[in-house]
Amino acid sequence: MTEKTTGASYAAAGVDIEAGDRAVELMKEWVKKTQRPEVLGGLGGFAGLFDASALKRYERPLLASATDGVGTKVDIARQLGVYDTIGHDLVAMVMDDIVVCGAEPLFMTDYICVGKVHPERVAAIVKGIAEGCVLAGCALVGGETAEHPGLLGPDDFDVAGAGTGVVEYDRLLGADRIRTGDAVIAMASSGLHSNGYSLVRHVLFERAKMSLESHVEELSRTLGEELLEPTKIYSLDCMALTRTAEVHAYSHITGGGLAANLARVIPDHLHATVDRSTWAPGGIFDLVGKAGQVEQLELEKTLNMGVGMMAVVPQESVDVALTALADRGVDAWVAGEILDRGDHTEGATMTGSYAS
Repeated sequence: MTEKTTGASYAAAGVDIEAGDRAVELMKEWVKKTQRPEVLGGLGGFAGLFDASALKRYERPLLASATDGVGTKVDIARQLGVYDTIGHDLVAMVMDDIVVCGAEPLFMTDYICVGKVHPERVAAIVKGIAEGCVLAGCALVGGETAEHPGLLGPDDFDVAGAGTGVVEYDRLLGADRIRTGDAVIAMASSGLHSNGYSLVRHVLFERAKMSLESHVEELSRTLGEELLEPTKIYSLDCMALTRTAEVHAYSHITGGGLAANLARVIPDHLHATVDRSTWAPGGIFDLVGKAGQVEQLELEKTLNMGVGMMAVVPQESVDVALTALADRGVDAWVAGEILDRGDHTEGATMTGSYAS
């Protein structure tokens, strides 16, 4: 008698299609909250649809696009079992890059890769992305959830996203607008944001042997709560500021640190100085520096040091800009100025010592 054999299947290979369908059903309510009038159709199609006729009001519309992820911060979320905030980080990383050129965020798509689909977990991730999109003023028009058994562990995951915005050609912000004497306004970060976590994890977990459950007196909460603090989303704040005051440029402070990111929007013939004495970085930056004996310059080229976004404005717009940001609950201050290049070889430098 021949023994009956069982054929291979997708499920046996580790991919659960039914779980994926369940995840889609759970996330639908959150995606609906991000809808803009230009969005057509619903979740579940092969492509997200956005009515481009809305761009007719522009004389010469420029589409701005960006894509990003959140790096190894996802491992903090995985260890803590908290999945509904990492999406805020994703939206911030994408849409705050787009708003830098003066563009209005329009829509975003996401990509979630998991070792095993846990429907509620995937839905929680999408919930965070949707909430972030609402804070950025954009629609979440679609995405993809991929199950990669064998490549990722059952609890492992990663997220990435891409976004699109639009700006009128003659309102494009950037280096061409910056002038000698302009002021550099800093906007406070909500913490580490989503950059430098490979250094942070190495220092705090491997060298200092701390745990996510450790209560840190300087932070007034656990280390895990601090490290999972969502990235601040500045998109609507920057758009409101551009409508209220004259703005020449923005710089999103992400990987590479404050000076390097600011230098990206400074024209070759000019130089930006940033005075450290105008603010005190939060406790997490001091903790990482001391625990890992990390040199100040290494910290500054890896972490945001308490500044998540910078605006370059003419001196006559400073008071209006600071008032507008304060009215929106954004902690902001004049941190530097634009000078002639002179003997400087770099586009931006840090001066002075941090306030205590």
